[in-house]
Amino acid sequence: MRLTVARIGRAHGLKGEVSMVLHTDVPEQRLVPGAVLETEPAAAGPLTIERVRTQSGRWYVQFAQISGREAAEAARGVELTIEGAESDEDDAWFVHELVGLAAVRPGGEVVGEVVDLLSMPAQDLLVVRQPGGARAMIPFVEEFVPEVDVEGGRVVVTPPFGLLAGEEPETTGETAGASGG
Repeated sequence: MRLTVARIGRAHGLKGEVSMVLHTDVPEQRLVPGAVLETEPAAAGPLTIERVRTQSGRWYVQFAQISGREAAEAARGVELTIEGAESDEDDAWFVHELVGLAAVRPGGEVVGEVVDLLSMPAQDLLVVRQPGGARAMIPFVEEFVPEVDVEGGRVVVTPPFGLLAGEEPETTGETAGASGG
């Protein structure tokens, strides 16, 4: 099965270096000089890594086949893939396993569909597209995503108030702003 390691981001500089949007927990093993990665779409590759560097937590790569800013901008959005197997860890999932799952509240109310998983420095973010089209980014930690049921086609989410569009604060029935004067 093809697994996405990273997606090519913005061009960085004039010589064809690009930023990377990581989809792997081990970029230091996957993104190494000399590595040849297949691409999606396939016509964009394969791509050979010439140089890799990190700066302020971001990864930047120079590919042998991409020279110049225009070529780097044209490659934006291309996914770098490898042949891999399913995860054998109980609490680890690949992005492709999560995308398409229904995001539901503990009571079963559907709040949207998982469309991506972003790897961020502090923790991963589960990207959920809500019925109205708004996207919510929910920290992918047990407190806010207590259950992932790939076979059942759902993730249970308990995001903090304000992360989902259209949420109304709970009211106590008192009238706000009424003061005698």
